[in-house]
Amino acid sequence: MSGSRSLFGTDGVRGKANLHPMTASMALRLGQAAAYVFRGRRDGGRRILIGKDTRLSGYMFEDALAAGISSMGGTVIQVGPMPTPALAFLTVDMRCDAGVMITASHNPYQDNGIKFFGSDGFKLDDAIEAQIEELVFSDDISSHLAPPDEVGPARRIDDAAGRYVVFLKNTFPKQHSLDGLRVVLDCANGAGYKVGPLVLQELGAEVFALGVEPNGRNINRECGSLHPEKTAAKVLEVRADVGIAIDGDADRVVVVNEKGEILDGDLLMAMCARDMVERGTLKGGGVVATVMSNLGLERALAAEGLDLVRTQVGDRYVVDAMRTGGYNLGGEQSGHVVFLDHTTTGDGLMSGLQVLGAMVRKQRPLSELAAGFERFPQVMVNVSVAQRIPLEDLPSVQAAIRKVEAELADRGRVLIRYSGTELKARVMVEGESEARVSELAGDLADELKRALAAGV
Repeated sequence: MSGSRSLFGTDGVRGKANLHPMTASMALRLGQAAAYVFRGRRDGGRRILIGKDTRLSGYMFEDALAAGISSMGGTVIQVGPMPTPALAFLTVDMRCDAGVMITASHNPYQDNGIKFFGSDGFKLDDAIEAQIEELVFSDDISSHLAPPDEVGPARRIDDAAGRYVVFLKNTFPKQHSLDGLRVVLDCANGAGYKVGPLVLQELGAEVFALGVEPNGRNINRECGSLHPEKTAAKVLEVRADVGIAIDGDADRVVVVNEKGEILDGDLLMAMCARDMVERGTLKGGGVVATVMSNLGLERALAAEGLDLVRTQVGDRYVVDAMRTGGYNLGGEQSGHVVFLDHTTTGDGLMSGLQVLGAMVRKQRPLSELAAGFERFPQVMVNVSVAQRIPLEDLPSVQAAIRKVEAELADRGRVLIRYSGTELKARVMVEGESEARVSELAGDLADELKRALAAGV
């Protein structure tokens, strides 16, 4: 097998369960490589935490990773089904050298993935992932196996969920409670199905829980943040004050107001930024988001005198920019919202609590708190590609982009990028008229197809 950088994508290793690269044998080698790379980072130990979501294949990968770590003399701590942000928190809280989360996030149950966190709770940088990948494809790893009397132990921790619930509750304003609030919570039959309802109930809310009956195959299926219309319908049915829909590993969120209107990550960031400015807690003078965030977010922040810093797609790039620039709020349109004062990665439940906190402090409905956000129509067209020819090497495409940008001026945006996980190009256009935006996106997609077919 080649040692080229082909295993790790933008968010760990991911694929169809039991097909390369998501096989048990690959998980074993990843466990071995991680145990070697993270050896001795704390007091000469090698403690690695393993969590997972509720996919059927999680059992297979959990055992394979544990076997790989143990074979290198590492200590394995297993916490079972747990949100990705909980795994990040527990890695730090339990003084582990690394954490491993088994999840494919919002994807269907047939998919799975493996992502790593360092001892500081942050996702690994490219250099460390490259080091792990090199070891995976190397025969050198076998020379570092532990001798028979030094094979590492594995143990399961039963109180991990309780630790995370306490942590989440501590991010909510201590002088307030959720007494009297009716909250619909859809956990997507995923990793948050236990801790989600529990934390809201312990804070005093009346909780109407959806997606809390995982069977290994129903994660994200017609529920959770991918299908917030289900949460919206329940909000209207039970006359709830708010709806919160998270995804399979609970690192993203979509919120629904009392009118059944759906609020995505962009609107949540705008609303939370305004609230944090009022409380004097926003750092950096702005918010970090990706190139996919709506122009409406940029305008809403500018109205508050705040900047929007854009990064490439991927929540870890958002976090990197936040740490570098001294920002404490950032995220993605998809619902990864990062409150860096509290956590190291997107946390759907925590984001929901921050929204609830603002509602309780101001004693105002969510529809009022989220008012004043002008969303620009945004159209995305996917173009299948045989190869990723650099866009700057396609002069006809560059000319077409310039023409569209001239038409839109400062009332729209154009973005064409290649997917990091599929052989596709994404053509995105924003503007004031949805019909015109759709037409322009289609024209750009057609020009891209022609240029790629011609190779110029």
